[in-house]
Amino acid sequence: MTAAAWLTQNTIGNFWFRYLHILAGITWIGLLYYFNFVQVPGLAAYGDEGKARNITIDKIARRALWWFRWAAIATLATGILITGQKDYLLDFMNGKDNGHDAAISLGMVLGILMAANVWMIIWKNQKVVLANAANVLGGGEANADAPTAGRKALLASRQNMIFSVSMLFFMVGAAHFYNAAFGAATASNAWTFFAIAMAITALLELNAVGIFGGIKAGNKMLWMYESHKNALITSGILWLILWIASEVLLG
Repeated sequence: MTAAAWLTQNTIGNFWFRYLHILAGITWIGLLYYFNFVQVPGLAAYGDEGKARNITIDKIARRALWWFRWAAIATLATGILITGQKDYLLDFMNGKDNGHDAAISLGMVLGILMAANVWMIIWKNQKVVLANAANVLGGGEANADAPTAGRKALLASRQNMIFSVSMLFFMVGAAHFYNAAFGAATASNAWTFFAIAMAITALLELNAVGIFGGIKAGNKMLWMYESHKNALITSGILWLILWIASEVLLG
């Protein structure tokens, strides 16, 4: 392949945008898993106001959160570049491949919602936690609102972790599974599948922000967020439900 071929419109759209999208996505989701599997369980061992905990938040979490939130933006932006291609949009709007369209639509909505959670809930509340850690380390009084802010950020982060398994599956599946295996799916069934998936997604998101029972620990509605193990189990259950629905409606 010549150097000029690497810069054609088709190559830029079909390869380079996707490559950058995957690279940014790895950074974003990798940090999401770091927070849920490593940092949060590790910080729990320090107690609420331990000096080592505040140092970790101030020196490590601050940097990790910078990469985390901007990787989310980069993933979203490169995804828009991919879907903004003329041929992609035309195929999508004309229902050329209903199985592919239903799968990628679900993946896109989950990804957009996860990015919104990062900026509108996680980062908004983590700023309070970071400021509190810096203030305490400087000899100031702890902010009484910091624990609540941290709890809100935790719930949203755990919900993103739950969404991520299905988001990644349907993103990859759109090109490598649903397009070929379920290409004959009817538009009606594809929309039914998408509507069911959106209803489940909305219920989970509303639960994570405390609509159904608040955000305090001990609420049975929040069981799936109380540990990374519970979130992992829930992510598998969500994926299984969506996968079975896709088999029934898109097959």
